[in-house]
Amino acid sequence: MRAQARIDLQHIASNIQHLKSMSGTPVMAVVKADAYGHGLVPVAQAALDAGASSLGVALLEEAITLREAGISAPILAWLVPPGSDFKVAVDNQIELAASSIIALEEIGAVKSELRPRVHLEVDTGMTRGGFLDEWGRIDTHHISNLDVVGIFSHFARADEPSEKQNELQRNRFKEMIATLESFGYTKIVRHISNSAATLKDQDSRFDMVRVGISMYGLSPDVKTLGDSAALGLKPVMQLRAKLHLVKTVPANLPVGYGAMAHTSKETKLGVVAMGYADGIPRVAQGAGVFVAGRRAPIIGRVSMDQFVVDLGIDSQANSGDWVIVFGDGAKGEYTADDWGRASGSINYEIVTRIGPRVPRIYAPHE
Repeated sequence: MRAQARIDLQHIASNIQHLKSMSGTPVMAVVKADAYGHGLVPVAQAALDAGASSLGVALLEEAITLREAGISAPILAWLVPPGSDFKVAVDNQIELAASSIIALEEIGAVKSELRPRVHLEVDTGMTRGGFLDEWGRIDTHHISNLDVVGIFSHFARADEPSEKQNELQRNRFKEMIATLESFGYTKIVRHISNSAATLKDQDSRFDMVRVGISMYGLSPDVKTLGDSAALGLKPVMQLRAKLHLVKTVPANLPVGYGAMAHTSKETKLGVVAMGYADGIPRVAQGAGVFVAGRRAPIIGRVSMDQFVVDLGIDSQANSGDWVIVFGDGAKGEYTADDWGRASGSINYEIVTRIGPRVPRIYAPHE
């Protein structure tokens, strides 16, 4: 095996328990995008076993996969556009988000022995998904064939706790809840908190919180909220790869495509058996791997299947050794946060983009 993503399900459990305890509300575990790259079904089951009350996904296909795996817990799918097979969702007891009148009409028209269960998504200021201009046109006719079980929205800047927009969105959410309650829906689940709001905004937790990046042990924003350790979270994924080759090279040699880097002195280089086809960002500079007790930075461009690191002339690393691409940082290794900065991106993208060529190994970290 040339590479592996080691997933610690005990850390999933620890993070869920921590987030549930601090929020004091039921927790929806967000497992969209193959559980942020960690593995949909194993992570979903681990989160439920640890106390999550429900699961959240983007796509109907993700929800169906969970049902086919035997998971019976409540599942909300929130990116199921008009024209989708709503009957399959209803027959499988998958709760659906609706953010337009046409979506309500199509879901309400489903012929099934079960009544559709719907969460109304409302736009409180992110200006992405959710009812906005149509909200004032909804009446009981549009929802008469549905069980409206929830109303939700999404913060745009919860990772910036002092921003006024958070308060404005919370107040707008309360106004839109009041509209729905005026129709007689007074026992619905209200939810707006993402990971950042769950961690830092006790006024926005309402009846349930939705935790995504935090359940994977990563900070929503290291600069504004602090790192994983500061938030009481345990990173779940450790990415490892083999050194395909270690060799000694002289100074002033060009390295990689485009000769974008040169060795500054005689050194040992290591060829790591992963590349951008596996999710390593091609643009990454300033990250690297941890091997033989120290960090070895990337030198040159990342290739499709491999990248090169500068081990240093006195490195004890050998061809065939495992390296840690990123982990929790406890040994001094690079973290997903480090790779995010090195790529001009965020930790969310780093873990989510790890491709299917990299096996997920469900075992505790060493």
